[in-house]
Parts: sequence; C-alpha cells; structure tokens
Amino acid sequence: MDLNIFSIRLKALRNESKVSSASLASSVGVSRPAISQFENAANAPSIDTLIALADYFNVSLDYLVGRSDER
Repeated sequence: MDLNIFSIRLKALRNESKVSSASLASSVGVSRPAISQFENAANAPSIDTLIALADYFNVSLDYLVGRSDER
C-alpha cells in the first residue's frame, strides 16, 4: 500500500462527503486521532479498518490504497 496515496484519498473522500473526522472515526470504529494519523500518513490502518473505510465511502479497496484510479 502506498501510504501517501491512501492518506490523500482518504482526506479527499472525507472532505467530499463533508464528514468530520470524529464522525468518520465513530462510524468505522477507530479514534479521531487515528483518522488524523491516517490522513497525515503517520500510521496505516488495519485490514478491518481499510474495509470499513472503503465500505463507508463506497469505493474499492484498490482505489483507497492506490492500486487503481477507478473508485
């Protein structure tokens, strides 16, 4: 996984959806600081969290982690 691409895409998806980091964190079962770490490429999410994020934003895992440009 390209952590930089993941962080950029996660932040863009969150901003497009106009959802707060706290709300997203609550929805996918992580802390608000964890979302911040993901968006700043300081930490990588678990597989379960990746799946939850992809499901939340209705995008593929490949898109979220930078393996595809197709959502």
